[in-house]
Amino acid sequence: MTVADFTRLGISDVVGLIRTGQLSPVELVQSCLDRIESFNPSLNAYLTVLADEALAAAKAAEQVVTTGDTLGPLHGVPVALKDNCEVAGVRLTGGTPFLKDNVATADADIVSRLRQAGAIILGKLNMHEWAIGGTTRNPHYGPCHNPWDPTRIPGGSSGGSGAAVAADMALVTVGTDTGGSVRIPAALNGVCGLRPTMGRISNRGVIPVSWTFDTVGPLARRAEDIAQVLQVLAGYDPHDLTSIDQPVGDYLTGLNDGVKGWRVGLLGGHFQTEPQPVVVTLIKQAARVFEELGAHVEEVELVDAEETIERASEMLLADAAAFHQARLAERADGFGPDVRTRLQIGAQVSGSRYALARQEQRRWQRQLKRTFERYDLLLAPTCGMPAPLIEESEGVQTTRLLTRFTYPFSLAQVPVLSVPCGFTQDSLPVGMQLIAPAWAEAAILRAAQAYQQITDWHLRRVE
Repeated sequence: MTVADFTRLGISDVVGLIRTGQLSPVELVQSCLDRIESFNPSLNAYLTVLADEALAAAKAAEQVVTTGDTLGPLHGVPVALKDNCEVAGVRLTGGTPFLKDNVATADADIVSRLRQAGAIILGKLNMHEWAIGGTTRNPHYGPCHNPWDPTRIPGGSSGGSGAAVAADMALVTVGTDTGGSVRIPAALNGVCGLRPTMGRISNRGVIPVSWTFDTVGPLARRAEDIAQVLQVLAGYDPHDLTSIDQPVGDYLTGLNDGVKGWRVGLLGGHFQTEPQPVVVTLIKQAARVFEELGAHVEEVELVDAEETIERASEMLLADAAAFHQARLAERADGFGPDVRTRLQIGAQVSGSRYALARQEQRRWQRQLKRTFERYDLLLAPTCGMPAPLIEESEGVQTTRLLTRFTYPFSLAQVPVLSVPCGFTQDSLPVGMQLIAPAWAEAAILRAAQAYQQITDWHLRRVE
């Protein structure tokens, strides 16, 4: 096995090899940097590469191994961050010209946790401007390209986070998910991406879109890798108003216990009538895999699920317009056209409309809670289509299409994992959402682990 092959291993394998001295953190980081040098010029996934800093951190990590000191759970693991997360002393653009010269003065809470666990920060990743959109066709820093077909979008808003994992330019990346911004890039790039329960991971030090829906979420190839990172990132932060003081689960101990006897609801209604036929076919094939694993699968329709999409959009954009109120009033022309349009839509949402949407959110959350009394897991498409062409991806309309199946679960504020479940005839990846009740991240990770034990979609790579 060459050094480059180590970028294809999971976190547990990498950390194990580092602990036993069979893999040097310096070699691993250099391997990622070599891939960034080779592929980033065409993909534009990284906006900032911290090559010198990462190599220095890798040398320090190697020294810790030789001295026999206690190692963290992510010791030597190369990680990259969406460029809306603060890293002390590093440029933080948010994908916008408003912040082109901005340098963070402190680490975000998630960055502090990653460093304490031994992770090494490789750089900052491209994103949809202000994280308000699903294409990462960024007019200010250039579009990010999908590794499976560079003429296509990687999704958004965490497009660079999805593309970097798919192209093996990092073992793990961190994105943010408001209406689908982790799940959509995960699906369109053929990797896993987690939206945790709202309040599970601190948002402190991350530029907000919507205080109601924002979550930080990891992306990686394997469910096991997602579990490893979530174990590090999860936890209450008293300095973050969106953080909830809920005990952190054990995401690793029962990961391999399977889903035998579980009740899985395959979502019907618009989740099956709207997607392209190939997506519906692959989702149903995934459902049959769960049956092979011993789960009982039946189709279930969530009443009024389609109506929740508009309610989530209204609340999300109203929150975003509130955050950008001064910029909209003083420099509206500084926003890209699609982001400006969406913020102006949000600014028109009245207090009465917001209140009605909030009440609909409560009703929807109660409905899902009742549904989860019957099912351990729900299964649905992540997106209704594979990655669209960049030239055909207008920000407002494409985002509307890509979020049709992600918005309902943002509104519910429940945990969702997007998992690769197949490819189209054009070799474009398709993802499925695994949905569980609030705080049940361990359940969806366990289900995904079982699925990935007998499928290899997540291991396929661009040739």
